[in-house]
Amino acid sequence: MSERNTFMRSLHDVGLAAWFGGSLMGAVGLNGAARDEGGARSTAARIASSGWAKWTPVSAVAIGAHLFGSGGLLVANAPRVAVQQGVAASTVAKTVVTGAALAATAYARVLGKKIELAASSDPQDAQKAAEHPIDTDRAQRHLVCVQWAVPAPTGCLLVLNALHGEQQRPGEQMTGIWRRALSMAPHMPTKPHMPTGPDRHLPY
Repeated sequence: MSERNTFMRSLHDVGLAAWFGGSLMGAVGLNGAARDEGGARSTAARIASSGWAKWTPVSAVAIGAHLFGSGGLLVANAPRVAVQQGVAASTVAKTVVTGAALAATAYARVLGKKIELAASSDPQDAQKAAEHPIDTDRAQRHLVCVQWAVPAPTGCLLVLNALHGEQQRPGEQMTGIWRRALSMAPHMPTKPHMPTGPDRHLPY
């Protein structure tokens, strides 16, 4: 493929890096610091909730950039997805894992918001919490598990992104296209003819 997609690829990669890095730092650093310095559970919850609330807009922008970049790259690489064996499977895997990461992120934010309201000293927040009472201890236990459900799938997305990069090598493209053709016409030779000599380099 000859065209470049620097802008879309940048949105895809930078957005994913911020999504993964922010969730991992929050689970390890922010939540850990809140537990160490907060003392009482309610105080620790208030500190952690405040930090996550400040990060949420940045996270939303990062996720949006990643999804926009992913869509642009999918459109640009649609011919390769259709004809190169293995690319469609890895694309489906990325889509499924992205969905899981989005669901985990949304659920974590819902739990965090509930805990934030319950632990807040603001009268308005206390009133909102009273209108929708929750089991704070249960919500915190769920959040301890869910906080790792975000960096795990986004880390998997980084691995799948690396796989997509390998699949874009000229040799990988030629082999994948030939295997797809072979699966559709089994009587064809089992290996593609690889040019040698001055014309051995494959066009991008």
